[in-house]
Amino acid sequence: FLVLCAPAPRRNLTVLLWHWPFGRSYRLDGNRCLAKYNISHCFLTDDPSAFPEADVVVFHHQELSRSAPPLHLPRPASQHWLNGLFNWTMSYRRDADVFVPYGKTVVGGNEPHFQVSTNRSCLVGWVISRYQARQARARVYHRLKRLVPIEVYGRWKRKPLPSGKLLPTIAKCLFYLSFENSEAKDYITEKLWRNAFQAGAVPVVLGPSRATYESLAPPHSFIHVSDFNSTEDLAAYLKELAADRKAYEEYFLWRRTHSIKTYTDWRERLCQICLQHPHLPTRKVYQDLERWVHSTDSD
Repeated sequence: FLVLCAPAPRRNLTVLLWHWPFGRSYRLDGNRCLAKYNISHCFLTDDPSAFPEADVVVFHHQELSRSAPPLHLPRPASQHWLNGLFNWTMSYRRDADVFVPYGKTVVGGNEPHFQVSTNRSCLVGWVISRYQARQARARVYHRLKRLVPIEVYGRWKRKPLPSGKLLPTIAKCLFYLSFENSEAKDYITEKLWRNAFQAGAVPVVLGPSRATYESLAPPHSFIHVSDFNSTEDLAAYLKELAADRKAYEEYFLWRRTHSIKTYTDWRERLCQICLQHPHLPTRKVYQDLERWVHSTDSD
């Protein structure tokens, strides 16, 4: 006899967020993962009383410096912690146990007839709030602004942009300085995914290596500062592209075959834990989490 057995139903997972990143909280009522992101069997909570029943407890590293994890509470043997003392890591880094980037490239273009607007009043744009002179991006900016006009917005220049005006303002520029505040491993933020790509400007990037950008960003979609021997060479290339519409438009061909997905809501990031949970190691402990955090591509 052949007995057909139905597959075992998936178990519901409860993810407890111990403290909200950067102190900004969002509603977690209802089946948020299913309703908003079509991820089933995944329930989010920020109620500390759910600690004994939670399958995963998430700690954001910045808040840990102000509030210690609940070491005094009995910890169920099957419970896993993230970003701390700790079984798993959750990060924009590809070598994290739970990979949650700021954005990603998706094969399949959703703009086959994308029209590049060249009627723009700005050559290079930059939105910067937390300016620090010691950072590499500040040094490159000061050299570049002597060679090409750069329109700067943000709190640093006391020209803040409301969220509704951010992308329309950048869209007036041919190029956008997607300069990261750090050259950390895999650190590519909304400065590329949202500010440049969603606005329709060609990003000039400064951050991780070109190889990292090539692995994560759409093909031929960016200009890397390290491609040039000098800032003068970079400036000359930007002027050349601005004068050559055909060459400039080649930086948008990727939109026919690829699209981008951005992650802006912490709830969506938390729901990703449930998707990746079946593939996570069950017996893993980070003995030196700080070493992992500060590791580089060469480690």
